[in-house]
Amino acid sequence: MPENDRLSGCLDEINVEFVEREATPPLLMKLSIQLHLSGLSLSNTVSFLEVFGVDRVRTTVHNWVHKADLQPESGRSPNHVAVDETVIQLDDEQYWLYAAVDPNSNDLLHTKLEPTRTNVIADQFFAELREKHDVDNAIFLVDGAVPLHRACEKHGLDFRYERHGNRNSVERVFREVNRRTTSFSNCFSNAEAETADEWLRSFAFAWNQLI
Repeated sequence: MPENDRLSGCLDEINVEFVEREATPPLLMKLSIQLHLSGLSLSNTVSFLEVFGVDRVRTTVHNWVHKADLQPESGRSPNHVAVDETVIQLDDEQYWLYAAVDPNSNDLLHTKLEPTRTNVIADQFFAELREKHDVDNAIFLVDGAVPLHRACEKHGLDFRYERHGNRNSVERVFREVNRRTTSFSNCFSNAEAETADEWLRSFAFAWNQLI
């Protein structure tokens, strides 16, 4: 699909009806949300609006992104699913980001941000993934993390150990998340876990539209 078609489709799916008494034209709001989720900083997004004579602050754009409540599309039926986990820093606290990616399309299927890394949380992650997508017949690609192995076994999912190859797709997602968080460092500054989780879902929506 041509890049401009993907962008147009993404804009159509962004709903800005949540905004009341907003003087900014809806199309500019949608473009601002899309540009920020695609990699433009809040400061540069505000500068983009200024070109059209619209004066807004960074927190306004930030609120647009979160109130839009964007979610990655559900109902996928991938043949393979790459699953991994990584540490995300929220100020001085560490959280675990779980992610599942379709390595054939590089689509981000599901994310989960948790303060700890346990068998129970891994089990919950796979349960949520199965609710969103038809993955019961997929082959899961996992590394040596024991909680991921146990969760696959508990849910009766076929999995195999793979350090590289198709699992690189989920590493690519993690690299982009790390690049995007707060001045391109691996940290969300002044953000609650819920806010970071919302941003990750919005990021997944934009990632799937533009990859």
